[in-house]
Amino acid sequence: MTTRYESDFYGWTQEQAGLLRSGRLAELDTKNLLEEIESMGASAENELESRLEVLFIHLLKWQFQAERQGRSWRLTIEEQRRKIERRLKKSPSLKQHLSEIIEDAYGDAVISAERETNIKRTVFPSSCPWSFEQFMNPEFYPE
Repeated sequence: MTTRYESDFYGWTQEQAGLLRSGRLAELDTKNLLEEIESMGASAENELESRLEVLFIHLLKWQFQAERQGRSWRLTIEEQRRKIERRLKKSPSLKQHLSEIIEDAYGDAVISAERETNIKRTVFPSSCPWSFEQFMNPEFYPE
């Protein structure tokens, strides 16, 4: 049997909100509601990881392809820093997981940087060579 959650997600969300507002907690679809809440948290973490990956790709390219540095890369670095800052401001508890998120994002960035630059990944540092404060500093561009 199909539930409203499966057949009309938007309608289900409005129904759940109404039940919460009216205090009819016993009628909530707690199983699916919990799943959606956890999914929202995972989504925020995934966004942060994705933003860090893009930042790291461009910092690596900036450092290892100095002859190709340009306005586009600089603006991408600036944009990602701003978006990372906003994400952490909206979800400060993500800072608790920052070291593992950075590690995952950097590992993926190295693969992408190899693909985009044709520089073998063994040339890039095996772990993130910059501190959070360093790579988020608007004045920092690796040599």
